[in-house]
Amino acid sequence: MQWCTGLYRYRVGDILRVAGFKNKAPQFNFVCRKNVVLSIDSDKTDEVELQNAVKNGAKRLADFGASLTEYTSCADTSTIPGHYVLYWEINTNDETPIPGSVFEECCFAVEGCLNSVYRQGRVSESIGALEIKIVENGTFDKLMDFALSQGASINQYKTPRCVKYAPIVELLDSKTVSSYFSRKCPQWVPGHKKWCMFPWLQIM
Repeated sequence: MQWCTGLYRYRVGDILRVAGFKNKAPQFNFVCRKNVVLSIDSDKTDEVELQNAVKNGAKRLADFGASLTEYTSCADTSTIPGHYVLYWEINTNDETPIPGSVFEECCFAVEGCLNSVYRQGRVSESIGALEIKIVENGTFDKLMDFALSQGASINQYKTPRCVKYAPIVELLDSKTVSSYFSRKCPQWVPGHKKWCMFPWLQIM
């Protein structure tokens, strides 16, 4: 009965703690989501989900001969409500400038493929609009240089998909050339936890 009345609420990758037993059946407390990189409220976005959402959002750049070179993210809790921030370094075709409205659509596309808890938070305004910050070319090389100066191994270095260390966030902010927000709330349907506005990118 524990499976029917309790564990169905959890997802593969959730980390639980056994808090006790009832009639020899374990009772669980939720600890955290495995590989969570972003969280503002009760939302929990893992690295794979973020990667898929960013990939979908960046598709809109192709119409302007541009592509996403690198990205990272952070949860900005300095605002009320807090919001997700994506730092994008892009390879652009200088002959075809990208209107700001396209980046706003990128924001909306990313949000549309995040999980239902995130989208519910956006609708209820417990989470603020997602922000994309475009950084100068070469910014992520400087990010790597900073990591190496702090003792990271060049052979093992990977671009972090979420940053929390204040000096790194400050570095990224100092290289930001423009910033855009999602102008629309993503759709959220109560009870449809697996729904995604882009059916070819279903997020479990």
